[in-house]
Amino acid sequence: MNQLKKLAAYEVVEEKEIAELNATGCVLHHKKSGARIFIIPCDDDNKVFNIGFRTPPKDSTGVAHILEHSVLCGSDQFPVKDPFVELVKGSLNTFLNAMTYPDKTVYPVASCNEKDFHNLMNVYMDAVLHPNIYKEEKIFMQEGWHYELEDKDSDLIYNGVVYNEMKGAFSSPEEVLDRFTRKVLFPDNCYGQESGGDPSFIPDLTYEEFLNFHRKYYHPSNSYIYLYGDMDMEEKLTWLDLEYLSHYDQAEVDSRIERQKPFEHPVQEETYYSITEGESEENATYLSINTVVGTDLDPKLYVAFQILEYTLLDAPGAPLKQALIDAGIGQDILGGYDSGILQPYFTVIAKNANKEQLGEFLAVVKGTLRKLADEGINKKSLKAGMNYYEFRYREADYGSAPKGLMYGLQCMDSWLYDGDPMMHLQYQATFDYLKKVVDDGYFEQLIREYLLDNPFEAVLTVSPKKNLTAEEDRKTAGKLAEYKASLSKEEIDRLIIQTKALREYQENPSPQEDLEKIPMLAREDISRQPEEIIWDEKDVNGVKVLHHEMFSSGIGYLKVLFDTSVLPMEDLPYVGFLKSLLGYVNTENYTYGDLASEIHLNSGGVSFSVTSYPDLQNRGQFKGYFMASARVLYEKIDFGFSILNEILTRSLLDDEKRVGEVISETRSRARMKLEGACHSAAVARATSYFSSAAYFNDITGGIGYYEFLEKLDKEYPADKKTFIARFQSVVKKLFTTGNMLVSYTADKEGYALLPDAMKKLTDGLPAGDEKRYSFLYPSGNRNEGFTTASQVNYVARCGTFAGTGMEYTGALKILKVILSYDYLWINLRVKGGAYGCMSGFGRSGEGYFASYRDPNLKETNRIYEGVVEYLENFQVEDRDMTKYVIGTISDMDVPYPPSTKGNRGLSAYLSGVTREMMEKEREEVLNASQEDIKRLAPIVKAVLSTGSLCVIGNEEKIAAESSMFAETKNLFHS
Repeated sequence: MNQLKKLAAYEVVEEKEIAELNATGCVLHHKKSGARIFIIPCDDDNKVFNIGFRTPPKDSTGVAHILEHSVLCGSDQFPVKDPFVELVKGSLNTFLNAMTYPDKTVYPVASCNEKDFHNLMNVYMDAVLHPNIYKEEKIFMQEGWHYELEDKDSDLIYNGVVYNEMKGAFSSPEEVLDRFTRKVLFPDNCYGQESGGDPSFIPDLTYEEFLNFHRKYYHPSNSYIYLYGDMDMEEKLTWLDLEYLSHYDQAEVDSRIERQKPFEHPVQEETYYSITEGESEENATYLSINTVVGTDLDPKLYVAFQILEYTLLDAPGAPLKQALIDAGIGQDILGGYDSGILQPYFTVIAKNANKEQLGEFLAVVKGTLRKLADEGINKKSLKAGMNYYEFRYREADYGSAPKGLMYGLQCMDSWLYDGDPMMHLQYQATFDYLKKVVDDGYFEQLIREYLLDNPFEAVLTVSPKKNLTAEEDRKTAGKLAEYKASLSKEEIDRLIIQTKALREYQENPSPQEDLEKIPMLAREDISRQPEEIIWDEKDVNGVKVLHHEMFSSGIGYLKVLFDTSVLPMEDLPYVGFLKSLLGYVNTENYTYGDLASEIHLNSGGVSFSVTSYPDLQNRGQFKGYFMASARVLYEKIDFGFSILNEILTRSLLDDEKRVGEVISETRSRARMKLEGACHSAAVARATSYFSSAAYFNDITGGIGYYEFLEKLDKEYPADKKTFIARFQSVVKKLFTTGNMLVSYTADKEGYALLPDAMKKLTDGLPAGDEKRYSFLYPSGNRNEGFTTASQVNYVARCGTFAGTGMEYTGALKILKVILSYDYLWINLRVKGGAYGCMSGFGRSGEGYFASYRDPNLKETNRIYEGVVEYLENFQVEDRDMTKYVIGTISDMDVPYPPSTKGNRGLSAYLSGVTREMMEKEREEVLNASQEDIKRLAPIVKAVLSTGSLCVIGNEEKIAAESSMFAETKNLFHS
């Protein structure tokens, strides 16, 4: 760090140890430009760079969001039309994206390769500071919005990537409520506006206003630059100064986040969300109460309210949630602490309630909080919440997202508001303080001060309204028709010419010399060794155990799997429900509230899931499992097994009231999951037409499972004992030692404690019998169109090449990159206006194409059918082919945390993936040529000829294209 003080261009503002990260953080100020810099040098190879800007919106035209898209559409040094896509195709990045928040826009990248990391930094710095938006208005039209008119007789429409993205974002009731909450709580500052853009206001944004937003806010004086990882910080800072920052003088940029003045009295308002004609308005209202809680610059509040969220709302049996359920207000209780903005707020939501219950809702919420404040919160639950969050902070397991990226985003929760960027990273002192005051009434006082005696409060009702989406679509169409009618012939001709000019701009590729300006690696820079698959099969007292040996920071990742083939097919949806029921009912020794506290006081959590693994040695076969998972410190492995024994063998499934509550809540959460990932649901459903594994997944966790939950919720009240007997029967058959497989990720020291600890589970389980059931599913295309109140569509086309004689090849991984970021990207996103597009092909022969927040339907399916011809005529320069190869390797070489590495080893073992298969696949990727890609055309033809189609989306669009489907129906029924 001493070397940094010698850098003349910078002033070291602060330097201090971040013991929690085993690193030292340093805050610097660039003297000439005024740029703020925060660096964390450490031994993490997964290097992270981020440049962010404070971008408070003044309206809901989505200018910040449109700009986030647009600056990545070419720059001075890299004038290609989409350098972001070129980087995805040809970089070894471990993260590459850009995100718009309510008050900031950030551009993070990450890579383990030093040369690649530098290239990413360079492209992103040039993009944000020197974008092509000033030279080409079509960028704004494509990414934001534009009028589209094919000919004089066509209807005039709006199109644009962000416009269509936000039409999708405004489709779910939870999103409507979230946006309405901020609008009401913050009427006078930026949080009351929609930074992503409200489709009603996006067309109000002019090109000049768009440019002015960049001129004002995208200046180094308004920037926040972050570097993390194992790199030469002196070299990186010197480069930033010479290449970019030194070219700017400090400027006064007024980007302050104004504080909303607290209300003198609570406010109460109502709005509406759209449902389809077939959905019921009864028990479909959202009631919410929201209170602003200080600022993000108070580190104690920042953590304390996360713990209160757990204690009051999230934990099974949480008192506020339980009081509302007991009062019959709502079928699901949501909410929590919403931070990441200057003025965070705490929310309590009753979902699927009735509007008439508002008064009772408020009385129960306030009465329960008053009782907790006066009589005290359960201290065991508070301490469990503390341990839960402290475990999560320490573990820093973010899946495939680099932990350095997450630290960089978290530091903005204070840094953006002129606070210390290390404030929330140095969390240990906060946890130590909270542990000291938990018994002194500290949390009770927080409830009094912020949730009871706080007039800065909004009471909101969001009610259903049938066909509101269709009504809004008609209003928009009428407005556009009226506008078109007001135009002269010359103005109409101009719009037609403008539409064609934009289309030509989108269709014409960037010049080769511009493409070659994007820096990239060579194939020789890439290792030919695939990631190691780690598993060692052992036998412990007759039970098969897989040990995934690796360093895991003293945390053991335990999975206990039970083969679902011991159950007949009609029981499998009940297995899907068990994953939500177990842990949420009383056991012989614990109430479900105490059970949750016991788990989180002694572990990093217990969870249950249902999953499947294709059997690659036997085509069309798969293995289905119910999986119990626990994260424990090595010395707590005995607790992990004993608590699983308590849950699996001693759960009291005959509590009729509680089981009914869990059914309603599970149905609610399953609906939210579907609404949040319609593209994945459509792919899974279409694949279930021809794949046994996909059909299993569908009935235990997909659309088929949701249909089961709707039926269960409706029929359970009249036949409780029959359903409970079914749950008990499934548990008895499923949880046996003869049906059990254990997977454990830990080092040798951690594993040594497992054999004895495992007896705490196996001694409590019966041996079971040998009976197994065949899985016979109704194969054949059902080609369904599922209608929702969404304004956009999710179009999935799936199929298989299994059984055709054609074999899986690593080149199919390259094809995913080519299609998702070339053919599909250009046709569906750039030209079609869909927010996203994707494709994929697996070892089992399954393939899919999907669109996300797509204004089109039939046109999208036509694009999918053009893939074969595209491949037959595929021509590419050697440099571009290498780019695709590198981009593919980037997807294959993600640095995962130990938990995920263990999961990958388990998956390889159960699916039959060998080291030799992975080596062969990697060689096929690294050696791939243009001809190898062209040879994939027959495989894609086989996938498409399967003819499996599923669409989730706009009711009117699906009705208009009903001939494409064997059946159209509502996705949700009440």
